[in-house]
Amino acid sequence: MVLWVILLCALVSSLLGGLYVLGVFRRRRPNEPPLDKGTVPWLGYLLEFQKDTSEFLKRMQRKHGDVFTVLIGGRYFTFVMDPFCFGTIVKESRSKLDFRTNATELVLRVFGYQPIEATHSIVHASSTKHLMGDGLTVLTQATMESFRKLLLFNLSSGEKRVWQEENLFHYCYNIVFRAGYLALYGTEPPQGAGNKEKSEEQDRLHSNQLFQEFRKYDRLFPRLAFGLLPPKDKREAERLKRHFWNMLSVKKVWQKDNISGWISDQDQLLAENSVPEYMRDRFMFMLLWASQGNTGPTAFWLLLYLLKHPEALQAVRHEVDKVSRESGQEVKAGSPPVTVTRDMLNQTPLLDSALEETLRLVAAPMLVRAVLEDTCLRTSSGTELTLRKGDKVALFPHISVQMNPEIHEEPHEFKYDRFVNPDGTRKDFYSNGKKLKFVNMPWGAGVSICPGRFFATAEMKLFVFLMLSHFDLELVHEEEEIPAIDISRWGFGTMQPVRDVRFRYRPRF
Repeated sequence: MVLWVILLCALVSSLLGGLYVLGVFRRRRPNEPPLDKGTVPWLGYLLEFQKDTSEFLKRMQRKHGDVFTVLIGGRYFTFVMDPFCFGTIVKESRSKLDFRTNATELVLRVFGYQPIEATHSIVHASSTKHLMGDGLTVLTQATMESFRKLLLFNLSSGEKRVWQEENLFHYCYNIVFRAGYLALYGTEPPQGAGNKEKSEEQDRLHSNQLFQEFRKYDRLFPRLAFGLLPPKDKREAERLKRHFWNMLSVKKVWQKDNISGWISDQDQLLAENSVPEYMRDRFMFMLLWASQGNTGPTAFWLLLYLLKHPEALQAVRHEVDKVSRESGQEVKAGSPPVTVTRDMLNQTPLLDSALEETLRLVAAPMLVRAVLEDTCLRTSSGTELTLRKGDKVALFPHISVQMNPEIHEEPHEFKYDRFVNPDGTRKDFYSNGKKLKFVNMPWGAGVSICPGRFFATAEMKLFVFLMLSHFDLELVHEEEEIPAIDISRWGFGTMQPVRDVRFRYRPRF
């Protein structure tokens, strides 16, 4: 009899524990946001959220208001859609709202890298040194040299001005990815005197091969991040991981010439912190995706929007030509390609605005913090809400600010000069008569803001500057609509198109 009582108690305890894990007993406490667990235990809204994050959040906002808590795959997420609350969340101390918890889980799942306590400080210190200030000047020069190898190397070959036709997304992603990769991870050393041309040809070949494999992994990335890959794709993802751990291994990287300080410093600091070599190989893969996973797609959208808006294309091209002339260079028949410097990139307010407008339309990261202790959140209406310990709090700026018609008039329209005043200064934006600090958040914000944003911006501007300077560009089918975005990539940075667009280009002179 006693045995049966013990077994029954164990069974009941297991059942109650299972129900607790499934979220059955979760109840909204006083002063907490509205709670919506959905109808499926544990899963909650996972499938709907993964299918179309943007539409799901819009529906929840209409139902519950600007702050609400939902169950997604066994975890409770409080989404904050009120832009006046953003500053409080992104500036809150790590002891209350920690961005590293979610990031640690993600990089382990998708790159196989297990961060150490010092990883964040290593990345931040190295990025501050090499991706900003004087370090950024050096890296911009290296990137310019990469574009010379990939984009401009046959301009002076004497070939006739013949149109070449390509897929725009593939072209932009390919060239920008490879230029950034060569600038960061180094170039093939010449094998003996006079073999510079051969080493450059090897750079072109190897960087293109790496890009082809990177695109395979990039296509799997969203479902891999959600843990929703079917067995076949999961095996392919593991194969690709091992491929990149090998190709980007520290042994191979250190055999290159012209390795950027950003790469070399971080590897040395990880080694000094006793991180094993195999884990540093994985860190190299993580850095590649972090630095090059969004710049090529953004460059595609920027060029596409310019091509679809002739007045914008003309204005930005006029600006880059003017900057080139004022630097003592001019694109004309027989002249060498323009060498674009960081100083020249700092004199392009219209290009800056066009890029920021592009990011407003297509950049859709999700900012997530783990709630480590109960935290008070005051909304713009004065309501005080409690974020519960153990939950996650998330921002999705694409809906809240970037496509908000109260902040950006006609938010679905591309307006290349939206962010710039006639005198070249940056515009201010308001909501309900109050000035907003956060009106476009492609890089995140606060302590987790992307440390490579200045290099990424320089890389994309450099590519578009060179394309507009040296080539005539046009769409093959001018009447073709701008393609829809791939909604599976909501939350992971720059969106990608569901289909490519054909374009053609030829030397201007």
